[in-house]
Amino acid sequence: MPGTNLTRDEARERARILTVDGYDIALDLTGSGPTFVSETTVRFACAEPGASTFVDLIAPSVDAITLNGVALDPAKVYADSRIRLDSLAAENELRVVAACAYMNTGEGLHRFVDPVDSSTYLYTQFEVADARRVFANFEQPDLKATFAFTITAPEDWQVISNSPTPAPVPAAGRDGASVWRFAPTPRISTYITALVAGHYHAERDTYTAADGTEVPLGVFCRKSLAEYLDADRIFEVTKQGFDYFLEQFDFPYPFAKYDQLFVPEYNAGAMENAGCVTILEDYVFRSKVTDASYETRAETILHELAHMWFGDLVTMQWWDDLWLNESFATYASIRCQAEVTRWTHAWATFGNRMKTWAYRQDQLPSTHPIFADIRDLEDVEVNFDGITYAKGASVLKQLVAYVGSEQFMAGVRTYFKRHAWGNTTLADLLTALEETSGRDLSAWSAEWLQTAGINTVRPEITTDADGTITSFAVLQEAPEAWPTIRTHRMAIGFYDRTPQGLVRSHRVELDVSGARTEVAELVGRARPDVVLLNDDDLTYCKIRLDEQSLAVVTEAIGEFVEPLPRALCWAAAWDMTRDAEMAARDYLTLVLSGIGEEKDINIVGSLHRQLISALELYADPAWRPTGLARLAEAALGHLRAAAPGSDHQLAWARCLANVAVTDDQIALLKGLLDGTETVEGLAVDTDLRWTLLRRLVVLGAADRPEIDAELARDDTAAGARHAAACLAARPTREAKDEAWASVVESDELPNATQASVIGGFVQPDQRELLAAYTERYFGAIAEVWEKRTNEIAQQIVLGLYPTIQVSQDTLDRTDAWLDHADPPPALRRLVVESRDGVARALRAQRKDHATA
Repeated sequence: MPGTNLTRDEARERARILTVDGYDIALDLTGSGPTFVSETTVRFACAEPGASTFVDLIAPSVDAITLNGVALDPAKVYADSRIRLDSLAAENELRVVAACAYMNTGEGLHRFVDPVDSSTYLYTQFEVADARRVFANFEQPDLKATFAFTITAPEDWQVISNSPTPAPVPAAGRDGASVWRFAPTPRISTYITALVAGHYHAERDTYTAADGTEVPLGVFCRKSLAEYLDADRIFEVTKQGFDYFLEQFDFPYPFAKYDQLFVPEYNAGAMENAGCVTILEDYVFRSKVTDASYETRAETILHELAHMWFGDLVTMQWWDDLWLNESFATYASIRCQAEVTRWTHAWATFGNRMKTWAYRQDQLPSTHPIFADIRDLEDVEVNFDGITYAKGASVLKQLVAYVGSEQFMAGVRTYFKRHAWGNTTLADLLTALEETSGRDLSAWSAEWLQTAGINTVRPEITTDADGTITSFAVLQEAPEAWPTIRTHRMAIGFYDRTPQGLVRSHRVELDVSGARTEVAELVGRARPDVVLLNDDDLTYCKIRLDEQSLAVVTEAIGEFVEPLPRALCWAAAWDMTRDAEMAARDYLTLVLSGIGEEKDINIVGSLHRQLISALELYADPAWRPTGLARLAEAALGHLRAAAPGSDHQLAWARCLANVAVTDDQIALLKGLLDGTETVEGLAVDTDLRWTLLRRLVVLGAADRPEIDAELARDDTAAGARHAAACLAARPTREAKDEAWASVVESDELPNATQASVIGGFVQPDQRELLAAYTERYFGAIAEVWEKRTNEIAQQIVLGLYPTIQVSQDTLDRTDAWLDHADPPPALRRLVVESRDGVARALRAQRKDHATA
């Protein structure tokens, strides 16, 4: 098959005949050119001697290939990322020497030079199938093997891999170079092998388990960020996770040490490389952030730690079961946060942030079952989505409620013990859970894991003249395209307004199934102020508030005493707005009425983002300026009223900096930036300065001289990215053309800088200026998809789609391209998803206009 793709059928056939023993991999990282020397020796058995197969490699050149002592001509056997291997023996040894390429896309072996001190930093990112950019291998999860790395690198570098770092020895005849010979790993998959090397700063600690076992811990970052590295906090959360997971999983930590490395220009939040986790370095906070950022970082830390068992020790057989890795790690991390860290409200954060991501993804035309049909690598590349992570975690939470918490964890323990160091499918996990719970999960699996779409539930309530409930039913519906009506384990909460706030006065838990479920036990009770379906967030569904409850919530949402029901109501209102059941202007009213009482800073941040999206995309364009002005005025008021130095003060400052529009507001931003204005307690530090400047640039109140001056103050990699975003945000055709060319017509930008340029380019305030780029977008993306790496291509296709051009014309242009371009399935999916956002926005704008 041409290109770099791999099909599931090909992988199955290769796994059928091969068993891989181990790899010896030698990399020479001492050169400064575009490539490095990679030498791989792999030993493997073939169940059908005489058969043919292939090994995977993406490299600019291959110098030598030797199979069982016989030299093969690279020109004849290497093409399209594959080395053909014919006439295999029962036992085989393959040696491949290649020149592999350093990358600047966050894939394979990424190289970064710090502009602060010219220090070099390398790290690998191999998921889904990019280990083949560094060494020749059988690139699929179920061909596990041991991996022994030998690294030649500058003697003053740190070199970290999956195994503990050995003492380096001088490289023979190589002044200034040393060699690190790592011990073989346990049997793991190619995609979780790792190498991190360079001038990293290191902090070290030790975790001691209850049985006395010690695990060496390391935290690493660039030297120029070392002053900001709060390693003690990171170690604290890590140790809390170790305590919790060791107790819950009842299986020893599988690896010899645990390093966490904060690396530059990263494409994701983090990656679960065995014992060598790489993490987005933005989590090393160089300016003041709110506690929401610390909570998010903690969840990421715990998510990757959970993967050491679920994903690394026991690994999916093929990418169909990616959700098994990601959903479980997400569920486990939130559960751990809520039970043993200071973020006891973690489930509220999950409900308001991650589940809204799942709801949005599950309503796209490209929605898919949690257990997805992954035909090839291109399918999985676009499947790291809200269904795989957040919907799966939500459904696991419901499964826990269905089978019982202890029975669920007992099944997980059985699963680990039975399949340690192996590969599994969904059936293996369900078998273990059935054994420990005594429940037949086949119907549950078919209903929840093998069907797509989301159900909506609504209360139907009648009362007598005294307000006593005479009938109560839960109505359930499903979208026409995905008509499954599911069984939900659900709680219904009654909430009443009291001098203490909105408090729960009654709760009932039941199974809701079918289109209508009568709840007889609520008949005869006094109707409460608020009826909340899915109280405690046990199931995965969209909830609707009845008219009376919605009126109370609109007036008094901030009065909820507990964070979770408040978060559920916030999420319901946002979903109703996206579904054109609530006008954007009414959503604005609801949020502004209650956000001042919202204590959870994570939710405050989410509400800011959602409000801005509602006004920019879902509001009637004729009313939009009025709505944005109301938000900006409210942001200024909350900024001045917030406690000095508080998280809420910082959050409102950022909100104002995103929506300021009047002369007085612009003057305030300028004054905060040049020091002529102050807000008591507000630290106008490096990152906030860039946020203020970017808004001024968007509005034409600042230009290149101010950007250059700010970059001189912050001459760092982060500063350069901020400056690139600001330059792209200037409201001129020349600036937009320059930004477009740097992203679409050139492939020189590193991944992180490209993302910044795209973020600066797309400005809702500049819709008219950007309208001309819609046609250019459709003329470019097919070539972008063909020639760029997956990560870079996805950034461009998603980031530059004309989402802010909410019009029928945008839909028509999209449809015409889809009809005539014949795009590959993965590219088609991304464009169809983007189109759906415009169609949804059009419906919402019509709703808002009708409400005027």
